[in-house]
Amino acid sequence: MANSKSQKKSVLLLCGDYMEDFEAMVPFQALQAYGISVDAVCPGKKTGDTCRTAIHQNSEYQNYSESRGHNFVLNANFDEIEASKYDGIVIPGGRAPEYLAIDKSVQELVKSFSNSGKPIATVCHGQLILAAADILKGRKCTAYPALKPVLISAGAHWIEADTLARCHVDGNLITAATYMGHPEYINHFIKALGGTITGSDKRILFLCGDYMEDYEVVVPFQALQAIDCHVDAICPKKKAGDICATAVHDFEGDQTYSEKPGHLFTLTASFEGLDASSYDALVIPGGRAPEYLALDESVLKLVREFMEAGKPVASICHGQQVLSAAGVLKGKKCTAYPAVKLNVVLAGATWLEPDPITRCYTDGNLVTGAAWPAHPEFISQLMSLLSIQVSF
Repeated sequence: MANSKSQKKSVLLLCGDYMEDFEAMVPFQALQAYGISVDAVCPGKKTGDTCRTAIHQNSEYQNYSESRGHNFVLNANFDEIEASKYDGIVIPGGRAPEYLAIDKSVQELVKSFSNSGKPIATVCHGQLILAAADILKGRKCTAYPALKPVLISAGAHWIEADTLARCHVDGNLITAATYMGHPEYINHFIKALGGTITGSDKRILFLCGDYMEDYEVVVPFQALQAIDCHVDAICPKKKAGDICATAVHDFEGDQTYSEKPGHLFTLTASFEGLDASSYDALVIPGGRAPEYLALDESVLKLVREFMEAGKPVASICHGQQVLSAAGVLKGKKCTAYPAVKLNVVLAGATWLEPDPITRCYTDGNLVTGAAWPAHPEFISQLMSLLSIQVSF
């Protein structure tokens, strides 16, 4: 959570069609969870319009693969923004920067942030915009490796991306190679805005499964890492280094959510032999994974252990199917994705309507949310239970 005495910071997120899915949503929701106001804009679009996103990830071939990601909803008008009102700017990568870089209004916007010395955070292919705005001469930066020739031509001092999690800070300029570097990248941006993180010496466990929702695992996972928490992800019958498939669940005008393949997610710890008592909190993402995790007695035992110890448990969307099966909801007040209401009520809980869908609730040690649009509240309420603060 943000310190109630904090000075409110305001940040601009520069968007475009086929920006990388994580590179837009993770900083967008994480920064809001820390109490920062974030306006997402795109040239030629207005509040309520959507930008399509792309899922980029390593493949067996010589280049990364691309598939469709979530639809990202803008919350401000590009033509109405005043750069002087913002404390910093974040520029996602993906393919959007290829066309944004040749937009004169975008170039002037980025130059204004550079001239004022305000923090500029850009990732992956977003550095193309910095090159087009002619602000890289003599500056040290990294980026997705394919950008090396153009950034050198723009006068930058290239910092080799020895891993795809590479980040570099040069004054007000924060650059990262890919979304794999988000925890360090966002941490640097918070500090560049004048932020201080306290109470973050926490260990947090994520309960994962195949076809958990893509955002619902990675946004809170990286948001918590970015504020210096130790975060582990486990899955029954899998070990550290194994992969979980994820699902992109979106709202596209149908009577229920749509599904597309998401990013592949790498587990950081092994389920077998895990010492759950060494963790301070448990997070349960939604998606379709909870359907089968709720049938696994070892999973239910783990959930009961956290609940009986009074440790924070944060569950979102369909994750509450696991809580219901574990028998830990009786007498609790909670919300969930509306289709999970039956599970929640039959488990003895008092149903709290998720209206709006961004609404989350805390009842004792339990934080619940309805879907990934609620992440800012979801993460903030978990931070509050863990006494973690971001102050400015």
